[in-house]
Amino acid sequence: MKKDIHPAYHMIQVKMTDGTTYASRSTWGSEGDTLALDIDPTTHPAWTGGSAKLMDTGGRVSRFKSKYAGLGF
Repeated sequence: MKKDIHPAYHMIQVKMTDGTTYASRSTWGSEGDTLALDIDPTTHPAWTGGSAKLMDTGGRVSRFKSKYAGLGF
């Protein structure tokens, strides 16, 4: 295996949509950064049996519509 080709693997905090956090190892960000999730298993309809409704937190739907406006979405 080649040396020095893999990204740094370090501890980060993952913040769920309900505000709870947990520690995880990741290549994302830097040591100690917090990754805030837009959607997670506690809010996604596929994992909640459809009982949870998706909220447009942070303008996700608006960003999608502006990005793909010319494609008919």
